[in-house]
Amino acid sequence: MYRVGPRHLAGDDGRPYDVVADTLTDLGWRGLTLVRGRREPREASEDWQVVRSTVLHIAPDALRWAQWLLPDEPFHLGGLPIAWQISARAHPDGLAGWSAYFTPEVPGEVLADFLTALDAREHPTVPLADPESVLGAVTAQGWLRDIDRPGAGAMDPTFTGHLHLGGVPPLIQDTDPRTLLSEAVEDGPPGWQAWAEPTPGEGYLWAASFSSGVPHDLVAAFAISLASTAPLLRRVLPDSTRDRLLRPPTD
Repeated sequence: MYRVGPRHLAGDDGRPYDVVADTLTDLGWRGLTLVRGRREPREASEDWQVVRSTVLHIAPDALRWAQWLLPDEPFHLGGLPIAWQISARAHPDGLAGWSAYFTPEVPGEVLADFLTALDAREHPTVPLADPESVLGAVTAQGWLRDIDRPGAGAMDPTFTGHLHLGGVPPLIQDTDPRTLLSEAVEDGPPGWQAWAEPTPGEGYLWAASFSSGVPHDLVAAFAISLASTAPLLRRVLPDSTRDRLLRPPTD
């Protein structure tokens, strides 16, 4: 086991579900397993063919929820499958006001901090703060502002971690109906995007997308955790970042 950093290159320790699910349980969210399948009459249960399944975690007030999508043939973000979709709404019987999406290899500890901040929110869809709160959170921990767009982007000093406010990828669920189109809309409302790209042009380690309705203070909670200099414990290191991680042995 190693203590490793920087966090954005540490991966999820091969446990994209466990750390997040444990956090949700500690927060008192209820977990439901939804299974959709088919079986023939008198077919033994072990022969039942499962078509799709997912796990849904719901907060006690039913205003926020998290879906584990990886086993459910999810759509892709940055060429990677979506593992978690986290959403919130203003009323228990309403539609999602915003959603955030995370692929595997997003550090579970960072997702846990985002969920803890969401759980603490009395009104999870009410806008608070502004984009500067997100950028200030990461630049205070050594990240650099984008030279071309200092008010809308930042990156870590090795240029492998990125945070950007701009066009939202297609099919990112939000109250704005344009987000449900199969193609990106250039004049649509901007949202935060984050990703790690260990080697330019050779694919992402992970990607995250926040729809335009995600309050900036919640994105800031994600950013603060992502840019933190506190090391993470890891047994499994991503192949693409193994040589870039600082990893002194633990005691």
